[in-house]
Amino acid sequence: MTAVVTDTAAVQEREEVTTASPRVRYRGGWRIVAGKEFADHVRSVRFVLLVVLIALAGLASVHSAAGPIRDAAEDASTTPSIFLYLFTLSPDRVPAFHEFLGILGPLLGIAFGFDAINAERSQRTLPRLVSQPIHRDEIINGKFVAGLGAIALALAAVMAIVGGYGAFRLGLGPTSSDMARIIAFYVVAVVYVGLWLAMSILFSVISRRAATTALTAIAIWLVLTLFGGLIAGVIADAIRPVPDEATVAQVLDNARLDLNIRRVSPDQLYREATGVLLNPARQTTGVIITETVGALPSTLALRDSLLLAWWQLVVIVAVTIALFAAAYIVFLRQEVRA
Repeated sequence: MTAVVTDTAAVQEREEVTTASPRVRYRGGWRIVAGKEFADHVRSVRFVLLVVLIALAGLASVHSAAGPIRDAAEDASTTPSIFLYLFTLSPDRVPAFHEFLGILGPLLGIAFGFDAINAERSQRTLPRLVSQPIHRDEIINGKFVAGLGAIALALAAVMAIVGGYGAFRLGLGPTSSDMARIIAFYVVAVVYVGLWLAMSILFSVISRRAATTALTAIAIWLVLTLFGGLIAGVIADAIRPVPDEATVAQVLDNARLDLNIRRVSPDQLYREATGVLLNPARQTTGVIITETVGALPSTLALRDSLLLAWWQLVVIVAVTIALFAAAYIVFLRQEVRA
């Protein structure tokens, strides 16, 4: 009888040990974080304001380009890819649409990432978020996916508005090959803005104040995007000066050095890649010499355009991955206090 009681007690003890096993931590928790953050982004005032701002800039660019394109199309109806000129022409001193997107697009990435982590710290919600039954790395993964999803939605809305207005102004829509190039342009734009998102998330992890993160990211944006060309020109003129009676070789050396310095900025890489993708007639991403004697006009297929701009695309993707990897590693190593 005593043996039976002992065996029963042992079974109950093993059941208690099994029941008291460590708490299960669910994989795939980044989906929950991403869903919540994506909803917050889309419902926020900043999302609406940025979409309206970029859409208005794009509409102004397309409106100024549509008139000359429509007038030229009457005399050159056989010109291929007329619709794509809406995104690349810049008459009346108005930047082309893809240039506008290169300038204002980074604001989307900065807006959706500058307070990704430090806002949780300031509101004292980060310790509670980390204590949930999800892996810690899935928090930053979910926030990055949510920001990238909001960027993709915003750019899709802007391009749909701008493309629809351009088709209305021209009286014609894009062909299948035009749509393929527009989709490729859209993907490159999302990755480019995602680079700025990754950078702002990195600063959000490092800095404890959202204002500091925003100011730092905006300062880098101003230097690389708006003042990068001016700085590159000054450096190129100092190293490869162009005298009053300069030779063609001196002018080309100055132009090539200026271009190589500009390529430090992601904005220049984005412009080169999208300029090739949106213009089938463009056959180089380097210095363009307009005076080409005996050259036959031709257009490239999308595959050839992608091969032409492959290294710009690889660099943009690589920098995005590197910035997010840095934010990921720093966040995992940080101490989170209640």
